[in-house]
Amino acid sequence: MRLDGHGVPEVLDAILQLFPLDPYVEAPVSLMEVVPGDPVETPIWDEYAKIVEKHEPDTKIGHIERFQFYEVAKKAYAIVATGEGALYANIILQKGVVK
Repeated sequence: MRLDGHGVPEVLDAILQLFPLDPYVEAPVSLMEVVPGDPVETPIWDEYAKIVEKHEPDTKIGHIERFQFYEVAKKAYAIVATGEGALYANIILQKGVVK
Protein backbone atom coordinates (compact mmCIF):
# COMPACT_ATOMS: atom_id res chain seq x y z
CA MET A 1 0.00 0.00 0.00
CA ARG A 2 1.40 3.40 -0.90
CA LEU A 3 0.76 6.46 1.25
CA ASP A 4 2.98 8.96 -0.52
CA GLY A 5 2.89 12.38 1.07
CA HIS A 6 2.42 11.00 4.58
CA GLY A 7 5.04 10.42 7.24
CA VAL A 8 5.38 7.30 9.35
CA PRO A 9 4.37 8.96 12.65
CA GLU A 10 0.95 10.02 11.34
CA VAL A 11 0.40 6.65 9.66
CA LEU A 12 1.52 4.76 12.79
CA ASP A 13 -0.87 6.79 14.92
CA ALA A 14 -3.76 6.02 12.54
CA ILE A 15 -2.94 2.31 12.32
CA LEU A 16 -2.66 1.83 16.07
CA GLN A 17 -6.16 3.25 16.57
CA LEU A 18 -7.56 0.07 14.98
CA PHE A 19 -4.67 -2.41 15.01
CA PRO A 20 -3.91 -4.02 18.37
CA LEU A 21 -0.36 -5.22 18.96
CA ASP A 22 0.40 -8.80 19.98
CA PRO A 23 0.70 -8.89 23.79
CA TYR A 24 2.18 -12.42 23.73
CA VAL A 25 5.50 -11.57 22.09
CA GLU A 26 8.40 -9.81 23.78
CA ALA A 27 8.52 -6.86 21.37
CA PRO A 28 5.56 -6.47 18.97
CA VAL A 29 7.19 -3.33 17.54
CA SER A 30 10.56 -3.70 15.81
CA LEU A 31 12.91 -1.12 14.37
CA MET A 32 15.92 -1.63 12.12
CA GLU A 33 19.15 -1.33 14.12
CA VAL A 34 21.56 1.38 13.08
CA VAL A 35 24.44 -0.21 11.19
CA PRO A 36 27.55 -0.10 13.41
CA GLY A 37 29.70 2.87 12.45
CA ASP A 38 26.83 4.73 10.75
CA PRO A 39 26.86 8.20 12.37
CA VAL A 40 23.12 8.74 11.95
CA GLU A 41 20.75 10.02 14.65
CA THR A 42 17.28 8.48 14.99
CA PRO A 43 14.99 11.09 16.60
CA ILE A 44 11.99 9.56 14.81
CA TRP A 45 12.26 6.57 17.18
CA ASP A 46 11.31 8.86 20.07
CA GLU A 47 8.17 9.87 18.15
CA TYR A 48 7.34 6.21 17.57
CA ALA A 49 7.76 5.44 21.29
CA LYS A 50 5.33 8.22 22.23
CA ILE A 51 2.74 7.02 19.71
CA VAL A 52 3.04 3.39 20.76
CA GLU A 53 2.80 4.34 24.44
CA LYS A 54 -0.36 6.36 23.71
CA HIS A 55 -2.12 3.39 22.14
CA GLU A 56 -0.43 0.39 23.78
CA PRO A 57 1.10 1.42 27.14
CA ASP A 58 4.18 -0.47 28.34
CA THR A 59 4.81 -2.09 24.94
CA LYS A 60 8.44 -3.02 24.33
CA ILE A 61 10.08 -1.81 21.14
CA GLY A 62 12.80 -4.11 19.84
CA HIS A 63 15.59 -3.71 17.29
CA ILE A 64 16.53 -6.07 14.47
CA GLU A 65 19.83 -6.17 12.58
CA ARG A 66 19.49 -4.63 9.11
CA PHE A 67 19.58 -7.75 6.93
CA GLN A 68 17.49 -9.78 9.36
CA PHE A 69 14.95 -6.91 9.30
CA TYR A 70 14.70 -7.30 5.51
CA GLU A 71 14.09 -11.05 5.89
CA VAL A 72 11.33 -10.49 8.46
CA ALA A 73 9.78 -7.80 6.25
CA LYS A 74 9.65 -10.23 3.30
CA LYS A 75 7.19 -12.34 5.31
CA ALA A 76 4.94 -9.42 6.27
CA TYR A 77 1.22 -9.60 5.53
CA ALA A 78 1.19 -5.98 4.35
CA ILE A 79 3.77 -3.33 3.57
CA VAL A 80 2.95 0.37 3.78
CA ALA A 81 5.25 2.70 1.85
CA THR A 82 5.12 6.33 2.95
CA GLY A 83 6.86 9.52 1.93
CA GLU A 84 8.89 9.50 5.17
CA GLY A 85 12.36 10.98 4.71
CA ALA A 86 13.89 10.15 8.10
CA LEU A 87 16.73 7.64 8.15
CA TYR A 88 16.08 4.31 9.89
CA ALA A 89 12.35 5.05 9.93
CA ASN A 90 11.45 1.44 9.07
CA ILE A 91 9.10 -0.23 11.55
CA ILE A 92 7.47 -3.65 11.83
CA LEU A 93 4.27 -4.17 13.83
CA GLN A 94 3.13 -7.58 15.02
CA LYS A 95 -0.66 -7.73 15.17
CA GLY A 96 -2.64 -9.05 18.07
CA VAL A 97 -6.26 -10.17 18.23
CA VAL A 98 -8.93 -7.70 17.15
CA LYS A 99 -11.69 -7.68 19.77
